[in-house]
This record gives sequence, C-alpha cells and structure tokens, in this order.
Amino acid sequence: MRNEQIADILRPKNFDDIVGQAHLFGARGVLRRMTESGRVPNMIFFGPPGTGKTTAATLIAERSGMYFRKLNATSASLSDVKDVIAETGNVFGAGGVLLYLDEIQYFNRKQQQSLLEYMEDGRITLIASTTENPHFYVYNAIISRSSLFEFKPVAPSDMLPALRRALAYLNETEKAEKTISDELLLYIASCAGGDVRRSLNLLENAFYASDDEITREAVDGFFVKIGNYGDDSHYDLLSCLQKSIRGSDPDAAVFYTAKLLAAGELISVCRRLQVIAAEDIGLAYPQAISIVRSCCESAKELGLPEARLPLADAAILLATAPKSNSAYLALAAATEDIESGLGGEIPRHLQSPLFRGYKYPHDHENHWVDQQYLPNDIKDKKYYRFGLNKTEQAAAQYYEKIHGTKAIHEK
Repeated sequence: MRNEQIADILRPKNFDDIVGQAHLFGARGVLRRMTESGRVPNMIFFGPPGTGKTTAATLIAERSGMYFRKLNATSASLSDVKDVIAETGNVFGAGGVLLYLDEIQYFNRKQQQSLLEYMEDGRITLIASTTENPHFYVYNAIISRSSLFEFKPVAPSDMLPALRRALAYLNETEKAEKTISDELLLYIASCAGGDVRRSLNLLENAFYASDDEITREAVDGFFVKIGNYGDDSHYDLLSCLQKSIRGSDPDAAVFYTAKLLAAGELISVCRRLQVIAAEDIGLAYPQAISIVRSCCESAKELGLPEARLPLADAAILLATAPKSNSAYLALAAATEDIESGLGGEIPRHLQSPLFRGYKYPHDHENHWVDQQYLPNDIKDKKYYRFGLNKTEQAAAQYYEKIHGTKAIHEK
C-alpha cells in the first residue's frame, strides 16, 4: 500500500507547475527571473503552510548546480548544522553547499548564528523557510544577509490545475475512470484555506471513498475531520472577525474566533487579532497591543484546544475596548505622499552631527523647541489627527501645552 502523500508524489518539477505565487514564479516573477539568470542569494521564504516554499527551494537547488542539503529545524540539532558545514570542505561541497532549512523559527539564536561565517564567505547559501513573521523569529544578522520573499495563500481557482493533475494520477494508478465536477473541485479548493497540500489530501481521501463519481458527501465526510468552514471561506471569516471587533460586538467577535479555531486556524487568528489591536483600537487603548501580543504568544505555547482561552480573552477585550484608527489614517496619508514622490530631501540639521542647526529639545522648557522635522516640500503637512477618545485627548492637551497651538482633531 502506498503511504507517501500525493502532494509529495506530484510535487512540481518546474516553475510552470507551481500553482499560485505568480509574483514569484510567473512569467515575470522575481524569483523565476533571478534563478534563470544564475543568481542564487541567501533567501528567506515566509508564508502559510502548503504554499510552495519547500517545492521552490528544491527547484532552485536543482538549477543551481550546488550540493544540496536539507534540514528541518523542528528536529535538527547544532551537530547537524556542523555536519553540513563540514561538507563544505569535501569534494561534493567544494563549489558551495545550498542548505534548505525548513521551519527556521525553531532554531535558537546560537544555532542560527552558527551559519553566519559560512554565509559570509559563500561556502553556504541558505534558503530558510518559516510560517512566522521572520522579523520576529529570525536572527537579524541572518535577515540582513538574505532576501525575503513572501508566499501567499493560494486562491481556490489557482489550485484547480494541481487538483486535476492529482485526479489524473489517481485514475491512472488505480486503473479507474472516476470523475468530478468543476464545481466540486472548486469547493475542495475553497475548503483548503489557501493550502495546496490540504486540498490534494482532501481530494485523495474523497477519491477512495467514492464510486464512479466523486461526491460532495464524500468530500464533506473528510472535511469535517480537518475543520469545516461551512460555505464561508477562510478569508471571509477573518474579515467577519475584524469587522465584529471594529463594530464593538463581543458576541460576534467570540463566535468568529471560535469558528476559526474549530478549523484549526490558530496562527491566522493570532495574526489578525494583533492587526486589529493596532489598526482598530490603536491609540485609544495602546496597551491592547501588548496585551493581545501576550495572549497570542500564550496561545501558541499552549496549542489547541487550550489556546482558545487566551484568544477568547483577546477578542472580547478588543471588541469592548475604545476604538481609534487615527494612527492607521496617518500612516496611509504619509504613505500616499511617499508613493507620490514627496519628501525626498530631509532637513540637513536632522541628518548628522556634521550639520549644524539642530536644537536639542531636552535643553529647552518642557523638553520641546520649535524646529522643522518634515522635508521642505511637505513641512506644513498634518498627517495625524488626535482621536476623540480619552487617551488621545489627554495627548492632545499635552501637545497644545508644549506647542502653544491648537491640536488638530479627527472630524
């Protein structure tokens, strides 16, 4: 009996077979063009499971001509890293070793640091992957020596070619002629939450549970076991969660949190709650950002099902907290000016101690002195408007006291 998963058997053999990630591997994809030009720098791939990170690393390694080694940080030790480093001195690794380190977030600082010297002199080219934000989990010295590439959840329509290849393979292997409707294929893809591997496993299970035609009943029989979103998509549920919290509805907030967690979406819920804390609660209750961060870290340490408790606390806290998007709007306005080409020349007195004219605020009354900080072409712009909540109004009073001018408030 075959035990190898179909996702591994049908792993793409070229960039054209990778589904999704057009920004990386499409005709004008940056990773595709870079690899085809012969350049393979140190890289960090980050994104959800089942989006092609391991496949991409394998294809790049095959085209690089370098000696390829693979480690998984969940089980590898420092001695395994030293073994790879030792291979840079033998005949196979003489031209450099390409090391693929999966789940790098599970390596501690010392383990990550052990790679630096060899990345510097080119003996090791590192491709690391992680499902987490690399800026939180990867040592800064590794990041500064690497190019970062985001792998995004794969849209259901983009998964269809992979699912059709899988059906053809299963029919050939089992000497069958089973069929499936396009609508049901798209349903399977929608159930996977952006994870190609999950969609392939679901199709394979349904294939063996069906007769001549694969049915919705067979699909749902296995989908319940891996978490069922019903007819709602993964992203619709995350949107419902955020809009419920933004609308100060704690009942809806805890419902959508529970529904997502029932489907095993621990990481997605943690990410979205932290975004909401900064975007929708913001400066009205800035402590919420650190509280929610603590709840999310606790949840990831506990794992499901216990993780539901701190995440329910976080969702209800955010839903019942005062709201402000003043920082979000200020950032959007500043970004719009930057993308329009404004603010290119910053004031010289801010640039370096070599340029005179900077006034040290702590030498003045109230630790403030009037001087220009924004670039000349936007020196009078006002991006931030104080929210009408208690916390921001207190900040506005302080602003007016030291500036001697009226603070600008939201409309």
